[in-house]
Amino acid sequence: MERIWLKHYPAGVPADIDPNKYRSIRDLFEESVASFRDRPAYHCMGKELTFGDIDRLSKAFGAWLQAQGLQKGERVALMMPNVLQYPVALFGILRAGMVVVNVNPLYTPRELEHQLNDSGAKAIVILENFAHTLEQVVAKTPVKHVVVAAMGDLLGGVKGALVNFVVRNVKKMVPAFELDHVIRFNHVLAAGSGMTLTRVEIEPEDVAFLQYTGGTTGVSKGAMLLNRNITANLTQVEAWLDPFLTEDDRRNYIIITALPLYHIFSLTVNCLMMLKIGGKNVLIVNPRDMPGFVKELAKHKYTTITGVNTLFNGLMNDPNFDKLDFSALRISNGGGMAVQQAVAEKWKKITGVTLTEGYGLTETSPVATTNPPDAKEFSGSIGLPVPSTEISIRDDAGNELPLGEAGEICIRGPQVMAGYWQRPEETAKVMTADGYFRSGDIGIMDEKGHTRIVDRKKDMILVSGFNVYPNEIEGVVMMHPGVLECAAVGVRDEHSSETVKLFVVRKDPELSEKDLREHCHQNLTGYKCPKYIEFRSELPKTNVGKILRRALRDEKAA
Repeated sequence: MERIWLKHYPAGVPADIDPNKYRSIRDLFEESVASFRDRPAYHCMGKELTFGDIDRLSKAFGAWLQAQGLQKGERVALMMPNVLQYPVALFGILRAGMVVVNVNPLYTPRELEHQLNDSGAKAIVILENFAHTLEQVVAKTPVKHVVVAAMGDLLGGVKGALVNFVVRNVKKMVPAFELDHVIRFNHVLAAGSGMTLTRVEIEPEDVAFLQYTGGTTGVSKGAMLLNRNITANLTQVEAWLDPFLTEDDRRNYIIITALPLYHIFSLTVNCLMMLKIGGKNVLIVNPRDMPGFVKELAKHKYTTITGVNTLFNGLMNDPNFDKLDFSALRISNGGGMAVQQAVAEKWKKITGVTLTEGYGLTETSPVATTNPPDAKEFSGSIGLPVPSTEISIRDDAGNELPLGEAGEICIRGPQVMAGYWQRPEETAKVMTADGYFRSGDIGIMDEKGHTRIVDRKKDMILVSGFNVYPNEIEGVVMMHPGVLECAAVGVRDEHSSETVKLFVVRKDPELSEKDLREHCHQNLTGYKCPKYIEFRSELPKTNVGKILRRALRDEKAA
């Protein structure tokens, strides 16, 4: 297909980028810390680290890894929430030429064992709060080096000690654990500061991350993201943002980082993207603590906030959110799941800034499409392909469909992964002969190149031969002022093969099933209306807050 979207690009955004601008993330990092040495890079729990601090500390961490005999290309797991130790370890691993394996700290022992064995990780850096999980499986994995961090490690003497005391003894957040041959994070830094980081050759084709897909569909697989995939995606995002940022924006750029850095969205768009801009990441350790989150937001004049629909919705339901100062806010970016219109409209009303939607996947590093940062209103589309990216809407046989027809969104560009780690058969299933990645998402492209996601293939509900998309139902239900959250799934039905079941968390305790049915019937055609409605106190979510329809479906099947 001709790249029709290029005619509708914002002024100043190029059609293509140079994907070879950087040989490696290490080279980009070194350029960044040289340029922005004295600027704050990370803020967490009242403590700031400058780009110079991150340079010094990550160099010590990388030198220590090399001194343990770990070689270029070996995998090192990171199992931490948004704390200052994360970027220090991350850049230390990458500078040593090793591969980062990001691990969700909330994993069960079974999930952790699978990921450590599948990746072949020889070392792990873990927050002590989660070390009891590692204790249960470490003997059955290739891990030989365990670095244990404590919450207060990098907060400074008295404050760090106080935080660690409270976390361990008052809040009881560190279950007892026993692990052999453990070394503490601060001891690693102390030892590494007296060592030399050996400069290894890092090629564009070298793997930088084994980024595991969420495991929501079968076995969790490691997407091989090469140095060139990540640096290309950063260059693409920079090219998209560049026309919209003033010099003042660049000098004072602050991004709110509430989504976990081990997730590909936050990793690329927040953590790594700030290398390009010289901006500061404000790390939110526990975004589920909405009052605490809002209190932290009040301390910063932030330029950008990224999140998922449930995060934005949760913030707006905190009574103090609308009292915040939004005068510096330029960009509000939603991804990870569909942004609902009701949430976007309320966000614009409170903050004055349009909530723009982007789209991508772990396998695309992740950004594939996005809306212009200065969009005047919520469009409901995932926007246009970023520079050097092609989107093709295809049928199950791989044929490109005409504009306006629903099909699978397929993506080609320099940010697309090299494949799944040690799973050539799985890679072959998702890559087309002409180099497109099959996303598993169903979308429709219009004549301007904007794509609208209809739904995930696997989430589609077949009612009497009609395709019903949960996103549409949820979007309508969320327009009801009495609804806080909802999810629609398909359940077996003797008359129509499947029917719609709706799970709802009330915002208004008086909301009744009758109210919701009337609302749905006014806004949805008959076969799309839920046959069953169940009220819940909460809905199951992934680590980034995406509602897990699969868990609700499996629960019903069981």
